[in-house]
Amino acid sequence: MHSVAALQMTSGSDVTVNLREAGKLMAKAAAQGAQLLVLPENFALMARNDAERVAAGEVDGSGQIQDFLADKAQHLKAWIVGGTVPVLASKDRVYARCPVYNPSGKRVAYYDKIHLFDVEVGVGETYHESARIEAGSKPVVVPTPFGKLGLAVCYDLRFPELFRALLKQGATLFAVPSAFTYKTGERHWALLTRARAVENLSFMIAAAQGGHHDNGRDTWGHSLVTDAWGEVLAERRTPDPGVVTASLDPEQQVRLRAKFPALKHIRLV
Repeated sequence: MHSVAALQMTSGSDVTVNLREAGKLMAKAAAQGAQLLVLPENFALMARNDAERVAAGEVDGSGQIQDFLADKAQHLKAWIVGGTVPVLASKDRVYARCPVYNPSGKRVAYYDKIHLFDVEVGVGETYHESARIEAGSKPVVVPTPFGKLGLAVCYDLRFPELFRALLKQGATLFAVPSAFTYKTGERHWALLTRARAVENLSFMIAAAQGGHHDNGRDTWGHSLVTDAWGEVLAERRTPDPGVVTASLDPEQQVRLRAKFPALKHIRLV
């Protein structure tokens, strides 16, 4: 059995404050026995505007946010999926980068968010991430003691072909740092996370932002962990910050994939 945690935050526009709050949640999760900690998207900064996001951009491999994640991984002796970090792609653009650190504090992989949220959710609520965020292009799977970990971020949940690509690389569980809007989260968050788990017979660790933020956004929260059959093992049913922990049984997943071999029946690739 492997103990994992999805951390839920209400991040604001002060990086130092956000890191302090993230540190408290990470310590709490580790104290509860979690060995894999997943932070939400934009955990260190929910920017009030594009300029603020770019200004917080770090050079790849170093900076306040990345150093914090490396230090916490080493101190807590835990694997950490670092939500997303603004990493400079150019002088006026950043990647939404999801780094993974091992218990030695070494960054062993990273994923740049591929699908950018350019949508109109409702009247007066429009998002255009591609204005300042550079899209990634490479699906990433990370070997870990918990299985092969596929990485995705928020809006990626709506694109099952990405998860199939991760599955093709051997993924057995997914980490999905997110910041779903309240409107879309209320309707689709649990539906999409469970669907991706079911169709890929894989565990899902979905860490979300929740609550009202400095930039005026309202996010849905409801961080959750599912098993490979789409059953919700644990869920935070409120938007406030907190920790969701669950135990994953890889042997149960092996048995499930053997007796219900849908993945062997895939014909369109």
